[in-house]
Amino acid sequence: MDQPLTSISDLRRIALGLEYDGRAFCGWQTQPGACAVQDALEAALLQIHGAPLATRVAGRTDAGVHATGQVVHFDALHARPESAWVRGVNAHLPPGVVVLWARQVAADFHARFGALEREYRYRLLVRSVPPAILAGRVGWVHGSLDVAAMLEASRCLIGSHDFSAFRAAECQAKSPVREMRAVEITQEGAMLEFTFRANAFLQHQIRNLVGALVWVGQGRRPPAWMAETLLGRDRRQAAATFAPDGLYLTAVRYDPRYALPENSLIP
Repeated sequence: MDQPLTSISDLRRIALGLEYDGRAFCGWQTQPGACAVQDALEAALLQIHGAPLATRVAGRTDAGVHATGQVVHFDALHARPESAWVRGVNAHLPPGVVVLWARQVAADFHARFGALEREYRYRLLVRSVPPAILAGRVGWVHGSLDVAAMLEASRCLIGSHDFSAFRAAECQAKSPVREMRAVEITQEGAMLEFTFRANAFLQHQIRNLVGALVWVGQGRRPPAWMAETLLGRDRRQAAATFAPDGLYLTAVRYDPRYALPENSLIP
């Protein structure tokens, strides 16, 4: 039988690594219809823990956005082995989401506020016909793209900037300033992969950046337009928000003292 808590210090802070297919959910954050990843995870945790648990997440992904490296934490009243937080919880989760690992962490760990860096990747299929097997898992654009022009346009994004031109109108972040640490664009056959690393991201920021870079790649705008749009801070002057299909949260990085695993990249 579980022993009752004698003080708040008896709480056990647990971190989990998650992988999920965004097509199966209406986003991360809990919804009245219980259609979110958070709803599914907390329902499964209840089965193992025996009491409700409130999870905190590294990044609130939108509907249709995938994750191979999401991180959450919660404070457990009762001790459970790490295997219970992984295999036990997975036994109660619906298709489309799994727990990859579990670790008990120090009480000062916070999945969101303790994150030092987040990495997202966007996979984009460039060909004349849309995807079938990869439908919902990659973005798609008809025709060819000038990757060299896109790389040139992306250079202005590195560093700390006001990204107001690339944030959603409903974004609730207190500041539009983010530090972009890396932007990479690689190509393998008809597949392009964009990698973005930053201290944090604004709502729809990556999808808006990908949309703008695609405009440059299509020749609809010159590479210099990217810097002009960034400096202009006017969302109306930027490209339309790109589809969520190809977007993956692939890694969240923390102080090494927490010794958390880094999740696998896109399979």
